Amino acid sequence: MKKQQKNAHSFCRPEEQLEKICLNAVDVVSEKELLEKLKNSFKKKKPLRIKAGFDPSRPDLHLGHVVVLNKLKTFQDLGHHVVFLIGDFTAQIGDPSGLDKTRPILSKEEVKENAKTYSRQVFKILDKNKTEVCFNSSWMNKLSSVDLIHLASQYTVARMLERDDFSKRFKKNQAICLHEFLYPLVQGYDSVVLEADVEIGATDQLFNLLVGRELQKRKGQEPQCVLTFPLLEGLDGVRKMSKSYDNYIAIEDPPREIFGRTMKLNDELMVRYYELLMDKTKAEITQLKEGLKSGKKHPMKLKMDLAYFLVKSFHGSVVAEKEKENFENVFSKQKIPSDIPEFSVSPEKDFWICHLIFKVGFAPSTSEARRLIQGGAVEINGEKVTDSKLKINLKVGDEFILKAGKRRFAKVKVGS
Repeated sequence: MKKQQKNAHSFCRPEEQLEKICLNAVDVVSEKELLEKLKNSFKKKKPLRIKAGFDPSRPDLHLGHVVVLNKLKTFQDLGHHVVFLIGDFTAQIGDPSGLDKTRPILSKEEVKENAKTYSRQVFKILDKNKTEVCFNSSWMNKLSSVDLIHLASQYTVARMLERDDFSKRFKKNQAICLHEFLYPLVQGYDSVVLEADVEIGATDQLFNLLVGRELQKRKGQEPQCVLTFPLLEGLDGVRKMSKSYDNYIAIEDPPREIFGRTMKLNDELMVRYYELLMDKTKAEITQLKEGLKSGKKHPMKLKMDLAYFLVKSFHGSVVAEKEKENFENVFSKQKIPSDIPEFSVSPEKDFWICHLIFKVGFAPSTSEARRLIQGGAVEINGEKVTDSKLKINLKVGDEFILKAGKRRFAKVKVGS
């Protein structure tokens, strides 16, 4: 599986590389080994093989994944070879990390559909020309039942129960299915096949990553170094970012949604996102916090910069500029955005306002439209609507702006 790089790489000094690589790392196993690998790589001008695996259990990659993807990009910028592993085989087992119950098994069809999006999304961050994309089904599907039994013999149940989540479930007499023990074994076996020098992941992956080291030793390979990085808190600021909790920003979300959701972050969470998503140094984060505390840095400006950075990362600078201008117009200057949707309606006398709000999609029902009006959230051409019984005379050629809340606008045109 090992692929050699055709072009020689010029690296910065190993000690400088180590500092960049370990920024924001929680676990480094071990720093001494990693520095030695970097020194050998530097001496031989041979890039290290950096592995990170992503199971396509859901179709969207979100900002939580970006923490690890950004670190892969750091390795690429330093001249190393990144192996982006799509765990289409492991996704069918289900990663038990952090769970207090068995994860439902996905079908092959579900995994296949989700995997289609990953190779597209990841190149919004990684350099396509410097990334090796592979699927662990390509070697796992070739293993016989005898091979799998041999793999299972490489690790004991006692060692498996050292995993925190398995240990807790065992003590509480909660179910642990046998196939769940296969997950860390397969992830570790991936490292053997790929001959990984370094594997990175989130903190909840530490046990799985260490299994890779053990299996490599048993195979006679030099064991991979392991780095883990923090789980990014979701928009609620409490639980980890996850689609299951609906507290996430996806890489492929519309740019306006990314910008708007970022601007809603509280100040503490905003600093956390600066630290993990923009790779700011400890000194820069300290300066940012002091600036917020002293009032020298305005949180709104900092959030704007963060939102701009995220939109630019995923959609480009032109779109980022447009979304920044739109936000400033709508929120700061109270102007109407230039690209609002248009809706055509037929001429009608005494058209009920609540039905219009429902028709343009600002409310799922006329009852909810009534509540919007009662909450003071509806305007027509800048004038607040206070009467939920209002009837409008729609004449051919009429045109007006309907607004609901702070961000929803519609241009209503009356046709013939």
